[in-house]
Amino acid sequence: MKITDIRALPLAVPLAKATPPSAWASGIGRQILVRVTTDEGLVGWGECFAYGATLAVCNVVDEALAPLLMGQDPSQIESLVDRMHRALMIWGRRGLAMMAVSGVELALWDLTGKARGVPVFQLLGGLCRSRARVYASLLRYENETQVRQALSAALVLGFTAVKLHQVDVASVAGAREVAGPDVDLMLDTNCPWTVEEAIRIGRQLERYDLRWLEEPVWPPEDYAGLARVRAALRVPIASGENEATVFAFREIIAAGAADIVQPSVTKVGGISEMKKIATLAAAANVTFVPHSFYFGPGLAATLHVVASTPGVPYVEMPPGHLVTSLLAEPIRCNGGAVTVPDRPGLGADPDPDVVERYPYAREGARPFYLT
Repeated sequence: MKITDIRALPLAVPLAKATPPSAWASGIGRQILVRVTTDEGLVGWGECFAYGATLAVCNVVDEALAPLLMGQDPSQIESLVDRMHRALMIWGRRGLAMMAVSGVELALWDLTGKARGVPVFQLLGGLCRSRARVYASLLRYENETQVRQALSAALVLGFTAVKLHQVDVASVAGAREVAGPDVDLMLDTNCPWTVEEAIRIGRQLERYDLRWLEEPVWPPEDYAGLARVRAALRVPIASGENEATVFAFREIIAAGAADIVQPSVTKVGGISEMKKIATLAAAANVTFVPHSFYFGPGLAATLHVVASTPGVPYVEMPPGHLVTSLLAEPIRCNGGAVTVPDRPGLGADPDPDVVERYPYAREGARPFYLT
């Protein structure tokens, strides 16, 4: 089996309107699928991180990575990933380049599973769990009242764990009041504070029994500063969503900067890097909880990693839905848990009609076609 085509497909499937509204909704309505086609007719699907620079990531896939892999055996994943890493080294080991690598790598795993007739989790060591507990990852809202509304809606849907994205103490206080003592509550602040600010505000947050405080320090790679915050607070610290490769997570753990590490499969380098990080975290007795705010192959890939990895307490999921499902067979949350796809590959082929109906392009950008 040989690769005959690799193509990034930028999409703009919007998030379904919900109450309360969030300024984040428009950015989430962007997706990048990666399609890898073979001479035997098999097609593998991956997903790149798309928020912000959609077409730039697509260009890396189409212009830098596709020529490297044409004519190669897609099942030789380790070799092909090493080739991509070495070729893109000059562009950096995180960010756009690694987002592109991640999407292609996911498609290679999907192809390999399909070729062998098994789900990807079987290729990763076998099944540890077929269902996983999920937490609702809320958007960011303007005020405490909206946070209360959004949290109430998540509880109605059956979530027993919820993550906020606020940066004020009042919103967290209101959320805990709505959630009560039995719901796990997390807070992701997206790197807003100095070390001193993070310690001061973190101490105010301690009374609300957070499961973790995520990315409280700017810049996110200030691992020494993050370690100072961790040492000063009773709230566990989570980090790593914006990092790439196992080497970055080795530095996070060595610095004592996190209780929870959160690699994102569409940013970190793909499934292979995720499994390396899971092993590293287990050896250091650090909790592994992947970031996975996706609706397509990225979410499915995360589920396969979690399904094949002991001790993962949660899977992150968006609380809402796109206006139409990106996948032909959608991944649904039910009763605060999600079932891992057991079809060959990732089990996350897109709906062809959706791909045709929701292309994303800006003026002057070249079009793309499914066929």
